[in-house]
Amino acid sequence: MADVANARTSHNGSEPSTAELVQRATEQVSRLIRDELTLARAELTEKGKHAGIGIGLFGGGGALAFFGLGALVATAILLLDLVLPAWAAALIVAVACFLVAGVLALVGKKQVSRAVPPVPAATVRSLRADVDTVTAAVKDRGRQ
Repeated sequence: MADVANARTSHNGSEPSTAELVQRATEQVSRLIRDELTLARAELTEKGKHAGIGIGLFGGGGALAFFGLGALVATAILLLDLVLPAWAAALIVAVACFLVAGVLALVGKKQVSRAVPPVPAATVRSLRADVDTVTAAVKDRGRQ
């Protein structure tokens, strides 16, 4: 706000020159852009940390689920082996696994296609507010 108050008058008390106004505007725009980039970097870093931790935990859970699923498949084959030959039991369980895998892949593909790209939402809102403020200031300056 001090910049705005100082922008109205120059050092000698009269209206500032166009050169002074351009210089001040350039400095303020540069500072604004640096601040917005810093905000975006901080926001994306925070999101990246959370995503990394989540992906690691998800991967660990997936590995354990994979081993559990293997044990479950072996159990199903052994159960079917009680009433069928071992090769037939293994074939039935393998076909069932491929069917389930196909359904999961299709559902996963649909979900990935619906995903939105990661966007630093706070930075976008802040930039829009900055543009609105600058636009309003330019309009007000033009009316004077």
